[in-house]
Amino acid sequence: MTSRLPVRKTYKLFIGGEFPRSESGRSYEALDREGRVLARPARASRKDLRDAVVAARAAFPGWWERTASNRGQVLYRVAELMEGRRAQFEDEVGASGSPDPAREVSAAIDRWVWYAGWCDKVHHVLGTVNPVAGPYFDFTIPEPTGVVGVVAPEEPPLLGVVSRLAPAIVSGNTAVVLASERWPLPAVTLSEVLATSDVPGGVVNVLTGLKRELVPWLASHMDVNAIDVTGVPEELREEAERLAAENVKRVVRWEAADPFAPAAQSPYEVAAFMDMKTVWHPMGA
Repeated sequence: MTSRLPVRKTYKLFIGGEFPRSESGRSYEALDREGRVLARPARASRKDLRDAVVAARAAFPGWWERTASNRGQVLYRVAELMEGRRAQFEDEVGASGSPDPAREVSAAIDRWVWYAGWCDKVHHVLGTVNPVAGPYFDFTIPEPTGVVGVVAPEEPPLLGVVSRLAPAIVSGNTAVVLASERWPLPAVTLSEVLATSDVPGGVVNVLTGLKRELVPWLASHMDVNAIDVTGVPEELREEAERLAAENVKRVVRWEAADPFAPAAQSPYEVAAFMDMKTVWHPMGA
């Protein structure tokens, strides 16, 4: 019987709906808990990050202009496809040393479904008609912020990135995601799910690499409107917040004590990535 060589998987970046290698040609070793090499994912460069921001900005108008109901259908489709690749996700989450990979994968899928359901509801919850002393209507209308940088927490590697990415794109934002540095493989597989779902190219862009190299450039990029610093290492957080302040970039941080708990998902996580616009309109006009 003829033996065959296994087909080794090449882990790439996800930018603009495509899977390029890093322009630098670099990679780094992703290890399991015992120190064995699991894979050599791409080590994104500053130029890769700039390309991801350009792709996210180009995709923003089209994603925002979709109906809220349609965005909900698209995000639900992500959950459907993740369900079909459950075994692969469980293998990759298990390699990170998770005590219960099946639980984490289920929680990540359920979180997509939960946020998908908020797409056509969050505007009604957050928006309002304000009482004013005068013959005017005064409306508060929530709108997406724009391009959001998401620095995913290191653990849990799948549920962590889903918990920060999903609320960011519910309202029409687009995202540049820095995956868990130590456990990047679930995020790369998630990008493959996104590529085969109905999520338009550029709405989500996923970079793997070293956070000490990428976080300062993401925080200081003048075309990124908000940054989620949940996964920023403590030694980089002060610098990241200082750089973000230079262009009045919104800074968001997830404070969930238990990422599996119901309290770890909230419509206010969506609100954190939205701007509240107030419109005055005269009565009878």
